Amino acid sequence: MSLVAGRGPLSDNPAGYFVPPLPDDVVFVEPHPRRVQALRGDRTVLDTERVLLVHRRGHPLSYAFAAEEVGDLPHEPVPEAPGFVRVPWDAVDVWLEEGRRLVNYPPNPYHRVDCRPTDRRLRVTVAGEVLVDTRDTMIVFETSVETRLYVSPRHVRTELLRRSDTSSYCNYKGHATYWSAVVGDTLVADVAWTYDDPLPETLPIKGFFSFDATRAEMSAELPREFVISAAR
Repeated sequence: MSLVAGRGPLSDNPAGYFVPPLPDDVVFVEPHPRRVQALRGDRTVLDTERVLLVHRRGHPLSYAFAAEEVGDLPHEPVPEAPGFVRVPWDAVDVWLEEGRRLVNYPPNPYHRVDCRPTDRRLRVTVAGEVLVDTRDTMIVFETSVETRLYVSPRHVRTELLRRSDTSSYCNYKGHATYWSAVVGDTLVADVAWTYDDPLPETLPIKGFFSFDATRAEMSAELPREFVISAAR
């Protein structure tokens, strides 16, 4: 993530530009001095600290391992890193990095999450009912991801929300719980989410709500984006 995803510098829609421009097929490979383990069932099939991170345009961030350490796991060579190979993410049941279970992709060392208390206003309305209207918010800046406002449940009409069966996981924030709005006969599914047991870097938003602007009428005072043009 981060370099190759969202508005990252190696993504398809970077927020900025390089001078001179980078070639489209640029790949960034770097050492990643952390212990990575892979499990099949209860059996550890890979346990190594010889790890590279491969940032490749148009592809998720991936690990590369010394070829002699992957055993009989399926793998393919990484041309930009002689002697190293990529193991498909779904070739094992569980990936761990320094003991933390990972989902979907390796965590990126360039990705960070900053949670800052702010007085930016958030107003959310569903079916004519105001769910939130406050300036007591938390703004969350996350690398290459849209900036969002979170709000304490004390400012939310939680009596109009029902926990849904939807969940998701972020390697930087943890497990998300989703909430649907019920206003009279109107149900809006998964209009909000919370992180009830967030990872340490996002503890300031524990239990706070954020809302989906595509599912509710929402006004959020967020930093204004501006577009820069590449130098000619």
